[in-house]
Amino acid sequence: MAVFRMGEAAELLGVSVDTMRRWVDAGRLAASRDEQGHRVIDGVDLAAFVRAQAADPDHRAEESSARNRLRGIVTAVVKDAVMAQVDIQAGPFRLVSLMSREAVDQLGLEVGSVAVAVIKSTTVVVERPALAVGNSGRTNP
Repeated sequence: MAVFRMGEAAELLGVSVDTMRRWVDAGRLAASRDEQGHRVIDGVDLAAFVRAQAADPDHRAEESSARNRLRGIVTAVVKDAVMAQVDIQAGPFRLVSLMSREAVDQLGLEVGSVAVAVIKSTTVVVERPALAVGNSGRTNP
């Protein structure tokens, strides 16, 4: 069973440790103490919490088979005569989309605007990170 320290959980969710502590203190997320007295969050509880928080802000998921929707801010737009590159920062994730210039213009995409990146793929590679040894000497999968 995976157990995460507050900092590890915060990094996974793309929030600050203070935000994690507020959620735990408010009772929104369960935490316990490890043998060193540090607050830890059970991986199953963290996964359930994240899933509950992942509501689609624009409610379009019901209209599409694509389920990977990341809302973010446009950080760059590079256009030529036919094509465009749009960079979106969604939390800690940078997404780059190549599309027609016409689509960028129709959507009104410009630096500072909000956009939702919808990702549909037939291949998704999932990797397990290398085991890390923390200061406590324990390993986290």
